[in-house]
Amino acid sequence: MTTFTELLSYEDALASFDPVMGLEVHVELGTKTKMFCGCSTELGAEPNSQTCPTCLGLPGSLPVVNAIGVESAIKIGLALNCEIAEWCRFARKNYFYPDMPKNFQTSQYDEPIAFNGYLDVQLEDGEIFRVEIERAHMEEDTGKSLHVGGATGRIHGASHSLLDYNRAGIPLIEIVTKPIEGAGERAPEVAKAYVAELREVIKALGVSEARMDKGQMRCDVNLSLRPTPESEFGTRSETKNVNSLRSVERAARFEIQRHAAVLSSGGSIVQETRHFHEEDGSTTAGRIKDNAEDYRYFPEPDLVPVAPAREWVEELRGGLPEMPRVRRNRLREEWGVSEHDMQSILNAGAVDSIVATIEEGADSAAARKWWMGELARNANEQGVVVDELPITPAQVARVAALVAAGDLNDKLARQVIEGVLAGEGTPDEVVEKRGLKVVSDEGALGAAVDEAIAGNAAIADKIRGGKIAAVGALVGAVMKTTRGQADAARVKELILERLGVSEG
Repeated sequence: MTTFTELLSYEDALASFDPVMGLEVHVELGTKTKMFCGCSTELGAEPNSQTCPTCLGLPGSLPVVNAIGVESAIKIGLALNCEIAEWCRFARKNYFYPDMPKNFQTSQYDEPIAFNGYLDVQLEDGEIFRVEIERAHMEEDTGKSLHVGGATGRIHGASHSLLDYNRAGIPLIEIVTKPIEGAGERAPEVAKAYVAELREVIKALGVSEARMDKGQMRCDVNLSLRPTPESEFGTRSETKNVNSLRSVERAARFEIQRHAAVLSSGGSIVQETRHFHEEDGSTTAGRIKDNAEDYRYFPEPDLVPVAPAREWVEELRGGLPEMPRVRRNRLREEWGVSEHDMQSILNAGAVDSIVATIEEGADSAAARKWWMGELARNANEQGVVVDELPITPAQVARVAALVAAGDLNDKLARQVIEGVLAGEGTPDEVVEKRGLKVVSDEGALGAAVDEAIAGNAAIADKIRGGKIAAVGALVGAVMKTTRGQADAARVKELILERLGVSEG
C-alpha cells in the first residue's frame, strides 16, 4: 500500500533544480548453467531443485567461473564501446539478505571486466544523446523471496516468507552509467531511451532475451537534484528493480518531483533505496542505502583472476552483429519510412517480426501494415509485445500473400489473423474452416451487383447523373450480400459498367 507523497509540479521542479541520473541495469545471461557452478538455469523448476553446495554457499564448496558468462560480458563491453580489462578479478560484496545464502555476493568491485564506454541513444525527436558507461561487471543473482499473507506481496504485513534458491548464482552483468548530466527536463525520456537501446543491444548480441517482464533485465534508477548544473551533486535515491521501459521513465519523473518538493520545503533527501509502484507510478522508502565501503569488499580468494587474451577479445569484436541503431537506420532507408514511424515500430517491439516476415516473402509495406495494425492492436489489448503473440512471421507472410493474390481482402484477412491467434490453425486452415475466400466468380458477383442496383434505383440514377461518389452505397450493399467476401474494387468496376458510367 502506497502512502501520499507531496510532489512539486514537474515544471516547477525543473525551473528550480538540475537533475542528475545514474542507471544501473542488471542483465540475466542466457547461459545453461549458473555463474560459478553447474546447476541449471532453466526457468519454472520446482523451488530449490536447481541448487548445489556451491550456489548454496555450503562449507568446503568451491566455485568455478562460467566461461560463456565471461565471453558474454566481453561481448557486452565491446558493444558498449568499453575497454576490456587485460586482467581482472572477482570480489566478495558482504551484506546479509535472506535470499543470499552465502551472506556475500560474488561480484566485481574495483577491477571490472569492461569500463569507460558509451551508448548513443536516439530520443523521439531524433536527437542523439550520449550516455557514458562507467563499467560492466560480472556477478551472480540472489535467490527469490516470496512474502505470504500480506496485502502487497512485500515483507511488511506478511505472516511468513518462503525462499527459493534456484535463482541464486544465475549469471548477471551489471552495467553502470557515469552520472548522466545535461538532460534537463528530458531526463526521464533519456532514461527510458537508454534502457530501450541497451535492451536492443543485449538482444542483438544473443546473450540474453532481456525480457524485463520476466526479470531478465531490470533497472535501478539513481536520481539527485542540484540547484544549478555547476553545483555539486545532491544526495541520491535509488529506485530498485524497475522492470519496464515506461516504469523507468515514470520512476525518474516521480523522483524529480519528490526530491524537488522536499528540497523546496527546506528538507533533506535521505540516501535510501526506493520501491516503485506500478499502479500509480509512485515510489516509497525501502532501506537506508549503504556506501561502497559498507560492503567490505575484498578479493574473492577462491577464484583465479580473469585475463582474456587480446587475440580472443579481437576475435569477439570481429564477430559482433550489426548494432541496433545502425540496423534501424539501414532498415528505415530500405523501407522508406520516417523517423517517427521507425520509432513507433521500435516502441511496439516489431522490428524483428517485420524483418522475419519480409524474409518469408512479404513486401515491407504489407509486413509493416499487419504487424503495426491488427497485430499491434491485439498485443496492446493483451498487454504483451507483438512477438509474444501466437502467430509466426511465416503465417503473417502467408496472410499477406493471400491478400496480394486477391484470395482475401483486408476485412477477411483480419478474420484470418483472428482465427490464427485463437489457435484455429494455419491461415489456409482458417480460410477453409471459416469459408473466408473472396468471391471471385464473375457470375455470382454480377448477380449481386444487379440485385444492389435494382434495390437502390434512386442511388443508381444519381450515379448515372454524374454523382460517382454515390457508388459507395451500392458497393456497400454488394459487400453486405456477399458477407464482405467480394473484392470491393472489382465490385465498383462492375457497378459502373452496368450503369454505363466512366469514373474518369
